[in-house]
Amino acid sequence: MSYLTGEFECKLDAKGRMMIPAGLKKQLPEAETEALVINRGLEKYLVIYTKKEWDKKLDELSKLNEYDRKSIQFVRYFTGGATTLVPDSAGRVLLPKNLQEYAGIGNDVVLTCMLNKIEVWDKKAHAEMVNNEPENFAELAEEVMGNKVRRMYE
Repeated sequence: MSYLTGEFECKLDAKGRMMIPAGLKKQLPEAETEALVINRGLEKYLVIYTKKEWDKKLDELSKLNEYDRKSIQFVRYFTGGATTLVPDSAGRVLLPKNLQEYAGIGNDVVLTCMLNKIEVWDKKAHAEMVNNEPENFAELAEEVMGNKVRRMYE
């Protein structure tokens, strides 16, 4: 599996359309034939998945107990607002107005590749998030990854 990389600044036009940057488009060859899916993120940003990755998420969700209230609530909020994005002939995608409003997205956005998905941030909100990086990133890395990374000398 190959992962997405990069960070890209984009502008939305007056209709809410965004041109997919060339560097990102090269990493998403299936986007023109299979489309993309955009949805709310877990915080105030949006997430774009390839159709293949979105289907994997739906497969995970389909395994949850459909009679458990927390599972129902999670599925409802996770999938609510999900929209298929199909690039037009100029390579632009239309970001749904309701999702733009949810994430507080203005005309300037930042696309941040996160392994198998793309986060879509309002440029100012993205700058705030970056500026709130933990003071000691090494501690966070140790806490999150410490038990997952093979030791060099084992």
